[in-house]
Amino acid sequence: MNADRRMRLWSLVVEHAQGGPVAVEHVCTAVRSAAGVDRAAVAVVLSATPRETMYASDRVASELEELALTLGEGPCVDAFAGGPVLVADLRASECLARWPVFAPAAVRCGVHAVFALPLQVGGIRLGVMDLYRARPGDLDREQLADALVLADTACALLLDAARLDRPARDGRSPEQAGPQHPEVHQATGMMTVQLGVSAAVALIRLRAYAYAHDRRLREVAGDVVARRLRFDSDGADRGGK
Repeated sequence: MNADRRMRLWSLVVEHAQGGPVAVEHVCTAVRSAAGVDRAAVAVVLSATPRETMYASDRVASELEELALTLGEGPCVDAFAGGPVLVADLRASECLARWPVFAPAAVRCGVHAVFALPLQVGGIRLGVMDLYRARPGDLDREQLADALVLADTACALLLDAARLDRPARDGRSPEQAGPQHPEVHQATGMMTVQLGVSAAVALIRLRAYAYAHDRRLREVAGDVVARRLRFDSDGADRGGK
């Protein structure tokens, strides 16, 4: 990768930090400009635990990240398991077949193109940077190259534990950085005990229930934590006392 490109992009990130500590939000602001996209988000995925949105540029980006969490479906999910997933038009037949729920939902939100870039160091994958654009169309060669460099930058920042623990400056982040849905973790833990299954299987049960009842994953998890909903080993899902 050209050193001048990296320096130019780093200067752009620093400029957005406005003299403060550089954080993931500033990388996402820079990538929106460099790649010509409207929205950006960064999610971290660790082992079998639910993905956590560390940053979302606005409400729509946050909604799409939560949708991917609930469904376990979408370009951002596939990018973590494989390589970059670059979708020029979510309305294409192959996209609707591959992501039958996520694709039409994203289009309804006004998003037609998605570019999901894995955050990784060597063979270790930490999460995904998701770029959303209202109009359909591919990234050009320069835009993709810039986005990949900035994804590496975001990954480096996430690996810095000191930065992960540092609170964001007031008013700087449209969406709160850090774990957004602790109730999902709590519910998953409760279900592993109730059902005697792994965290991954418990999360699948949560997702399936949320999808079948057209609800958000965090809402279902909240019911489990409050004991309004209990999952049984026989497959029945019952309201709690």
